[in-house]
Amino acid sequence: MARQPSKIDANEREKSREVGALMQLWPFLKPYRGMLLAALLALVLTASVSLILPLAVRRVVDNFGVDASGLLDQYFAAAIGFAALLALGTGLRYALVTRLGERVVADIRKAVFGRVIAMSPSFYETTMTGEVLSRITTDTTLIQSVIGSSVSIALRNTLIFAGGLVLMLFTSAKLTGLVLLIVPVVVVPILTLGRRLRVLSRENQDWIAQSSGNASEALLSVQTVQAFTHERLSRDTFDEVTESSFAVAVRRIKARAVMTIIVIFLIFSGVVGVLWIGAHDVRAGGMSTGALVQFVIYSVMVAGSVAALSEIWGELQRAAGATERLAELLVVEDKVQDPAAPASLSEPVRGEISFDEVTFHYPSRPSVAALDRVSLHVNPGETVALVGPSGAGKSTVIQLILRFYDPEAGKVRLDGIDLQDLSRTAFRRSVALVPQDPVIFAASARENIRFGWPDASDVEVEAAAQAAAAHDFITALPQSYDSPLGERGVMLSGGQKQRIAIARAILRDAPVLLLDEATSALDAESERMVQHAVERVAEGRTTIVIAHRLSTVKKADRIVVMDQGRIVAEGKHDALVAEGGLYARLARLQFTDGGSQDTFGDA
Repeated sequence: MARQPSKIDANEREKSREVGALMQLWPFLKPYRGMLLAALLALVLTASVSLILPLAVRRVVDNFGVDASGLLDQYFAAAIGFAALLALGTGLRYALVTRLGERVVADIRKAVFGRVIAMSPSFYETTMTGEVLSRITTDTTLIQSVIGSSVSIALRNTLIFAGGLVLMLFTSAKLTGLVLLIVPVVVVPILTLGRRLRVLSRENQDWIAQSSGNASEALLSVQTVQAFTHERLSRDTFDEVTESSFAVAVRRIKARAVMTIIVIFLIFSGVVGVLWIGAHDVRAGGMSTGALVQFVIYSVMVAGSVAALSEIWGELQRAAGATERLAELLVVEDKVQDPAAPASLSEPVRGEISFDEVTFHYPSRPSVAALDRVSLHVNPGETVALVGPSGAGKSTVIQLILRFYDPEAGKVRLDGIDLQDLSRTAFRRSVALVPQDPVIFAASARENIRFGWPDASDVEVEAAAQAAAAHDFITALPQSYDSPLGERGVMLSGGQKQRIAIARAILRDAPVLLLDEATSALDAESERMVQHAVERVAEGRTTIVIAHRLSTVKKADRIVVMDQGRIVAEGKHDALVAEGGLYARLARLQFTDGGSQDTFGDA
């Protein structure tokens, strides 16, 4: 079964504000009020010219038999002038509203991306990355279509409808009264089916987002999918989600088609009936032929504007749904917030880290404590190795030091200041991270290393690569440091990715170094080089290592043994082995006599 589309806030989606949701676009339109006003003036110009043309036609028809060729020529010349104004106004309106649509959508995309890139990891535990990308692309495309086209067409047709109705009233009050009797009959299906159409449009966009999320997840893990011959199942899951999206789209299309058929039939049937009465009035001498022609043109214009509005209403409904979805991302509450008046770290940062009775549960696993009343003090310049079985809480310690999450109880401090009192951007500049699964961007080797310090020179980048034992394999690439590494570093081995990540951390030159099994994917020779580089860069810095290698464990100033979210022992290697307990058991089971290549558990 395909998963239902994920919802950031289902209750908010149910409290739909219909087309009024488009008002949430005003903050993005406001900076371009001048362009918006110019577009509206061009819109009014084209609508006015369209409404004046039937008056000229009436004059021509009523004076067609009059022996005054000069007057007739003037009417035709005026008609050409109006046509020129209509063409100029329409072109100007198109240029302005299209540019406005592109500009506003670009601003929305930047605002949404700027918002989600700063969201803490807890947000992504419940929201698929692919769904966010769908909102930034698909939903903004809908809004672009509406601002750059549908809204201006809707306003133009509204002006023509209102102006045409007034001019119809002046032309023939009797026939206009009959036309107005049709309006309620037309409005009812628009409102009734329009509401249904909006619900289906929102559901359709949800399924499109779910489809994008599903595809993104599979493609980002394509090697794992293929290695486990999961292509057919992944394809079947994607097909099911896509077909669900298609089924909703078909229901939306049917609802819109039915609404269009009903509205157009009612409008034009009513107009034909009214014109039939008008034709009898002309025969009876109650109105001139030109007046009837003028009324016919205005009737067609009014009927066409209503029909166009009924179609555009569906587009506005879809755009309103897209606006709500984007607005949700812009207003969603991040669980990790910077203080209004952040404290400042003293310079230089010493790197003292302390955990005071810290308890934490991951949002996706609220019943299992990742950390349970953990107290830990790391002195400036000290190297601490965290060891323990999988799920012991080692990586959680690093996540809380980076303040990806806030503890539910207790405090995490840097240089004696609670991290929650600091700006995340400010204190993270003092921290360098080498994750267990290194992240490589689809850029050159140079830019991937420079990610640690964007202002670094080429010389500094290459020095960091040499320190991380990455220089030789980088220079062997086709374009050396300028070689693209491919999405997620597909061109590199696991060890090469890790050395790029270590070079990035070395270049950052931060007082706090976090190593999450940083040498786990290296061969023996690379490990020796990187271990030496890490030891050198760790001098004078506070270093917390999730230890995987025996060599790392032995060289740490202190070993902290964790189990089930608690610290169960601390000390040096020999003392902990002599004590017995968990560390000794892990050492007995998993240390061998292989020297530096020995591994320490699933740390």
